[in-house]
Amino acid sequence: QVQLVESGGGLAQAGGSLRLSCAASGRTDSSYAMGWFRQAPGKEREFVVGVSRGGSYTYYADSVKGRFTISRDNAKNTVYLQMNSLKPEDTAVYYCAAAQRRRVGVARRDEYDVWGQGTQVTVSS
Repeated sequence: QVQLVESGGGLAQAGGSLRLSCAASGRTDSSYAMGWFRQAPGKEREFVVGVSRGGSYTYYADSVKGRFTISRDNAKNTVYLQMNSLKPEDTAVYYCAAAQRRRVGVARRDEYDVWGQGTQVTVSS
């Protein structure tokens, strides 16, 4: 089983930037399709972005397209989320997730089966 640990959350001003990291440990002999989700207070968890095992394919939610960028370094078993032009509505707990059985392409939302503990991102206006 793989374990995921997020880091890099914090407080930013509107228009600012943050970079989140997600480090995988445990069974990392093969890379996984990965994704980021977020959950704001009183709202359901929502998909933010997904990336394929090799990093060639990505899929972004419309709300973050053009502002957020996902990347991965498989040698370090780490996935990153660069968040630019932050808005107060980006405030949420951000979760990293892995889709262990997705071999090609970006995983569907229901395929993510391993989750990190989350990291808080707060954007002030």
